[in-house]
Amino acid sequence: MAGYWPGCGWHLLEQDGEGRLRVGDEFLRFLLERPELAPVPQSGPGERALHARLVAQPRAAVSERELAAVEDEDARANVAVWLRFRERLLARPTLEASYLQIFRGQVDVPPLLVHQLTQILLRQALGDSATPFEARAAEMLFRVQKIAVQEDGQVMAADNETVERLAVAGGFGTLGELLRQGGAPLRTTDLDVLNPDVADDYWARSEAHDLVLPLHHGQPGLEALCRVMERWLAHLLGLSARVQVEREIDETQWVWHVGLDAQASAVLNALYQGQDVDEAQMRRMLCLFSLHLDEPTALRPEIAGRPIYLAMAMDESQKLRLKPQNLLMNLPLAQVS
Repeated sequence: MAGYWPGCGWHLLEQDGEGRLRVGDEFLRFLLERPELAPVPQSGPGERALHARLVAQPRAAVSERELAAVEDEDARANVAVWLRFRERLLARPTLEASYLQIFRGQVDVPPLLVHQLTQILLRQALGDSATPFEARAAEMLFRVQKIAVQEDGQVMAADNETVERLAVAGGFGTLGELLRQGGAPLRTTDLDVLNPDVADDYWARSEAHDLVLPLHHGQPGLEALCRVMERWLAHLLGLSARVQVEREIDETQWVWHVGLDAQASAVLNALYQGQDVDEAQMRRMLCLFSLHLDEPTALRPEIAGRPIYLAMAMDESQKLRLKPQNLLMNLPLAQVS
């Protein structure tokens, strides 16, 4: 479905012959219109003049004097961040290469911009053949999820920002009561659960982030997340991989793991080192996966042919904060891709 996530800016990027994205002036102008950068009614003449010049010439050099002329301190800091971000984007021939480079050194790009790049690259990786479940699962890689574990073991993931917004402005019913944090009463508008009968509704609502994704075993949500991770690896690293859900780790095969978030990383590291993990931490583990590369020689010789275990876990506030860069940076590759 060609129309999903229209607001992320993907359609403004150019593509090369290999399907890689190239940053052009239209995309830089798009970034300049972000709320953090666009002038507001109280903006001064220095800020307005610099913004207008950059919109006209998005690659123009900015002197220290011009930057200092931006009257508001926060606005000045935001422009400085954007200039550094622009330098990052233009330092490599493709957006994919720039994204990887961000994580190979000291990360100096704000999470908000990292998430936007992640969304754009996922849009390119998934293409127009994505299923509604794959597109919704991909949202988990760039938007924080609020997790509800029901008494019968069902696991539900809702967009955290949407949950917080509805808790204040509109509320939602039974599922909302499970997702809410604290004691604030919620009202009566239910969040819809994505299921095969209503899956096509996702396309018209892809930017509303208001569909709950079931993540328990046997549901298409986890399988969709596996397919998303496979396509993420294929697009960013050129690796053909198979990711599948696992019930447990085969310790005779356990030689490498990657936590998909900080919580899961801590648990896997502790277990691998033979340390005790408390019950609360284990209850917060949401899913275990195994990853197999179709070309084992892409891995270091001592790892080749063995599964790489992946895991994700929510934190104490029932939030899931996936870090898709972990999957790119922490694999034991035989050589840098």
